[in-house]
Order: sequence, then C-alpha cells, then structure tokens
Amino acid sequence: MTPSAPRSGRRQVELLTRDGCAICLRVHAQLAELSQELRFELVSTDVDAAAAAGNTGLRAEFGDRLPVILLDGREHSYWEVDEARLRADLAG
Repeated sequence: MTPSAPRSGRRQVELLTRDGCAICLRVHAQLAELSQELRFELVSTDVDAAAAAGNTGLRAEFGDRLPVILLDGREHSYWEVDEARLRADLAG
C-alpha cells in the first residue's frame, strides 16, 4: 500500500520534533533548504504537543530518538538527514 500524495501533489517530508531540541532546529533548517530544491512539502510536528492534543502514538513510537524524518508517512531517517538517500527516494 502506497501512502497518498498530499493535496499539493508533491511528496511530503514530515519532521517529528520536540520543543527545545537543538538538533531538531538544525535538521529543520537543512530540510527547508532541500525542500526548495527538491520540491517536497515540509511539515513539522511536535510530538509532545501532539500527545497533549490526544495523539500519544507519535511520542510513544519516536520520542526517544528525535528528530525523526518521515517520507510520505513512513520513517526515513532519524537524528540526521540522510541526504543522499532522501534525494534517491524522492527521485524514485
């Protein structure tokens, strides 16, 4: 089963973060730059805010290894941007 594309028609990269995470800020900046070049939609989700709103699953699954990068809803990498792999997966 393939995840559906976002309404924009572009692939979606979601960054799972936490407030106060310096690595998360660095990874977000890198992804924001890449999104301009590679034309993907970048979404950022704070797992603690999501948990407070009732969605505890993200924090339970990913909370101990943030930041986590999801490509079209599936885990792609964590802690760092695997840029070569991201480029290849977006091209494929």
